[in-house]
Amino acid sequence: MMMIMQTKTPHRKPASRKELTHERIVEVASRAIRRSGYDGTGVADIMKEAGLTHGGFYAHFESRDALLAEAADRAGMESVALAARVAAAAPPGEAVQAMMQAYLAPEHIAAIETGCPVSALGSEMPRQSPAVRRAATIHIKEMIDVFARQMPDWGQPKAHEQAMALVCALIGTTVMARAVDDPRLSKAMCEATMKQFAPAPQ
Repeated sequence: MMMIMQTKTPHRKPASRKELTHERIVEVASRAIRRSGYDGTGVADIMKEAGLTHGGFYAHFESRDALLAEAADRAGMESVALAARVAAAAPPGEAVQAMMQAYLAPEHIAAIETGCPVSALGSEMPRQSPAVRRAATIHIKEMIDVFARQMPDWGQPKAHEQAMALVCALIGTTVMARAVDDPRLSKAMCEATMKQFAPAPQ
């Protein structure tokens, strides 16, 4: 993890109104794609939710795909950053279990709009533009790396393989747990994955 050092930095120019508006649109879109899917997310709806007119869209983005790519990038960064924070806060040797518990927690299962974009959008990604898929791929790799770095044998090929399998299991479990209409079954799925994949205490 990165350590924050106290150093003097030059004063940054405050963000312009256009930059702030751009960020607001991307933030709204990153929630909207997870909530409604890529195909269910329209430019007009995003602009309305952001408190803006539809006509102002092209002052910020060349196309809908360009917005979706930025939204996918934002959602992926948020998910990876959360996993990294959970790992950093966990006691020594317990980071993998802590990340699993956070990912499979009832709060994350219910939080489609703000949760992991891969578990919310994975089935739609093959049909998206190359830019959207590239953004998703980058953050999937980052998520795997966050898990791999916490494996006991980090640095060995086995750690990366274990991390890939675990991330796939977590995503698949979340998709299934959200799909069923039986809360007890949803909970049982998450508990089963925890039991099968949680590492033994070190």
